[in-house]
Amino acid sequence: MTVSSAPSGQPASDAALAQRIDAVLPQTQCTRCGYPDCRAYADAMAAGEADINRCPPGGAEGIVRLAAITGRKVTPLDSERGREGPRALAVIDEDWCIGCTLCIKACPVDCIVGASKLMHTVIEPLCTGCELCVPVCPVDCIAMVPVTGERTGWAAWGMREAEGARERYAFHQMRVARERRENDERLASKAAQKLADLEAASTLTDAGVLARKRAVIEAAMQRARTRREPAAVPGETAADSTAVTAAPSAPSGDNR
Repeated sequence: MTVSSAPSGQPASDAALAQRIDAVLPQTQCTRCGYPDCRAYADAMAAGEADINRCPPGGAEGIVRLAAITGRKVTPLDSERGREGPRALAVIDEDWCIGCTLCIKACPVDCIVGASKLMHTVIEPLCTGCELCVPVCPVDCIAMVPVTGERTGWAAWGMREAEGARERYAFHQMRVARERRENDERLASKAAQKLADLEAASTLTDAGVLARKRAVIEAAMQRARTRREPAAVPGETAADSTAVTAAPSAPSGDNR
């Protein structure tokens, strides 16, 4: 995997610190810290915008690791973010699953498989226990089952598992972005076809109304093109902007 470059506008010192912080986060991507993913939390800590005690999956040991890197004082886990506990596995009740695919879309590491209107299942060795699939299930058929006994935090999760989860999350992001881009391109192609012969494609006959409709479509297409064009980062090459170069590998599952 090729590590992506620092976000545009982020000081080099903050970027380097964020990289070190991110390396000791569990990569469950659970969002309980209040940020959209582990890297965003790492960036916030590096910038001095977030405390180091907001990661329940990392637990007390995780706070000690973060304190060693950031030079901050070790403090108890922020209770508002949850509590440290055994790692849990998402289990889908097959009798109640309606195949809505909402849990598949919510999973940050693509560990749920299935298809529309067909029963879904969780690939156990890949589940990080993030719990993001639970609230989106419309029939409440997903339960989080503890699978590590008395072991909690980093005692229930290893660096190899964290690295595997990081790779799968990066792959997930790449896949979602690709699917969004492909969908935008399909819509843009349809719009271009209609625009090429708007008079025939529309039931409108008034020339003025058709002209206004053409202007609206052209403006919408331009906005879509602008969204699809990646923002240039000074000094960044095409290789630098590639976040993932290979499909992620599965973790060893030693701690399950």
